Amino acid sequence: MKKIVLSAVVLCSACMLQAQNINKIIKIKEVTKIEKVLSADDMQGRRAFTPGIDKASSYIESQFKKIGLQTFNGAKDFKQEFFMTESKNVSLNVLIDGKAIDKADVVSFSYQPQMAMTEKSDVQVVKINAGDKFGPKFYEYYQSEKNLLVLVDASFKARIPNVRHITQMSANPGGNTVVFVFGATEAAQFSIEGTNTVTKKALNNVVGVLKGKSKPNEYVVFSGHYDHLGVGSPAEGEQHDATDSIYNGANDDAAGTTAVIMLAKYFKKLNNNERTILFTTFVAEEIGGYGSQYFSKQLNPDQVMAMFNLEMIGTESKWGKNSAYITGFEKSSMGAILQKNLEGSAFKFYPDPYLEQQLFYRSDNATLAKLGVPAHTISTSKMDSEPNYHKVSDEIETLDMVNMTQIIKAIAISSSSIINGKDTPSRVDSSALSRN
Repeated sequence: MKKIVLSAVVLCSACMLQAQNINKIIKIKEVTKIEKVLSADDMQGRRAFTPGIDKASSYIESQFKKIGLQTFNGAKDFKQEFFMTESKNVSLNVLIDGKAIDKADVVSFSYQPQMAMTEKSDVQVVKINAGDKFGPKFYEYYQSEKNLLVLVDASFKARIPNVRHITQMSANPGGNTVVFVFGATEAAQFSIEGTNTVTKKALNNVVGVLKGKSKPNEYVVFSGHYDHLGVGSPAEGEQHDATDSIYNGANDDAAGTTAVIMLAKYFKKLNNNERTILFTTFVAEEIGGYGSQYFSKQLNPDQVMAMFNLEMIGTESKWGKNSAYITGFEKSSMGAILQKNLEGSAFKFYPDPYLEQQLFYRSDNATLAKLGVPAHTISTSKMDSEPNYHKVSDEIETLDMVNMTQIIKAIAISSSSIINGKDTPSRVDSSALSRN
């Protein structure tokens, strides 16, 4: 009995010590300072391939250096660079059954400098008919690896601006061409000729490492994405006043990036992590999740014990303050571990309430989750009613910085048993994910 009482006292003392440490390290003043820098107008919305994203990267790098993190795999700096191929259409001429098609009704996707297709070449003609669900059909053809001429019913012409606005970019571009013609119904004979400007551009994640003491080859990842939508126009979002066209992305996802920086500072100060922690801020989430896809390929998924992806944690959840939800809660035991570690506190994690939106598959956790890693996104965003999501109004003034600070503390405390190697979440059934 004395041993049991003594153990309880030691445990409580450890909890009190951790609570004292966390309040000294994760402070609202510093959380707000970092958030302000990342979501400031001079970051110009942190769009990929702009000076704004480079400025944000430099700031995050400086924070990792100041904290005292190591670089990933002995790299010379904290940048994890990769290249994307971008294609922009320069000219396009389409002739169908002897009739020249108005360029305003045609959108092409190709990574070939020169495009040439006729009914005699290896091209499949497919259709999106009136009454079809445009989105699923469009993406089926857009993502195809075949040469396609897609005839789209005239009823969908209102979708042309959205389709035309898609940035054609890929880490692994295919050799095929897909051309959408809106308003055409038949194509017995056709001729399509065009040219594209194809360029390679560099992007980079920012990755810092805190080496584990007794289990250095077992990894825990804390991540968020630092890119956003940039400087906008009405075609990129809602109609807005011309005096404000910057998509600051304070909640999406400067908030998650701020949390990653603060967690790096916290665990570095504690300096007692048994497992290696990777602090990662991803680029290119908004244009297809390319940063997290590249990052995932640099790791052996069997060595990744858990991934905490932090996405939009700056507003109150549907349950109010001191709460957040975990996507894919039922797919591993990680959520249950976090809940257990927060027992007796005012904070609570909930399962994702927006299952119909498939959030587990839509954020930067998805690539590693599909490889079996217990990789989950933590968020508070009310996805059915978030008023500033992907709008120029997503600014720091709309965030609850006190609550956001408490969320970061809760993530730090709840992850502690995974960080120190006492708890290991169950793996995600990757075979089930591959069927979705």
